[in-house]
Amino acid sequence: MVDKISSWRYVEEFSDETEAVVRARMRAEELGVECVTASVGAHLAVLASGIGAKAIIEAGTGTGVSGLYLMAGSANAILASIDIEPEHQAAAKVAFAEAGIKANQTRVISGRAIDVMSNMADAAYDLIFLDADRDTLEEQVRESARLLRPGGVVVVPHALWRDRVPDPAMRDDATATFRDVLRFFKNQDSFVTALSPVGDGLLIASKLA
Repeated sequence: MVDKISSWRYVEEFSDETEAVVRARMRAEELGVECVTASVGAHLAVLASGIGAKAIIEAGTGTGVSGLYLMAGSANAILASIDIEPEHQAAAKVAFAEAGIKANQTRVISGRAIDVMSNMADAAYDLIFLDADRDTLEEQVRESARLLRPGGVVVVPHALWRDRVPDPAMRDDATATFRDVLRFFKNQDSFVTALSPVGDGLLIASKLA
């Protein structure tokens, strides 16, 4: 029988990280910020590269770990990164500078993700990564459907939420939110969707033409 835990661990340890990412992780640890795993980051880079992303929204800047992966996958992209914590944003700006990303390629925006996203232009973005507050995640998902161009991709980490989502006995608010998000995409004819067990679960949905 295949050892699923060993396979998951192998996947998580497969990707090497740059010095800039390692330093950003250290800052995250100091600030108590949870970052995407290396495997999730690698998926973000591959997605950004594969679709040739030029305009990216990141809801939840953290200390810049996910942003570094997104920009590594598409070096000419413009990243709009949203967060409510100025200290996190300051750390992310340091990380972007250390990675050699041009200042005019990143827009670090202060505010709640849903409030900022609601003022962004329709069908103007190639890739949207949603890792901000869970309280408005369902609203963020619906805004993403509006903001993405055809062929664009929305990515939601923590989609299995601590392995609680598959367990019907788990009924806490966070678990219910992720179940609702999964159900939303499963019922959408306008998206093709995949769910991966990497990290804490990764939902990937591409908007059909």
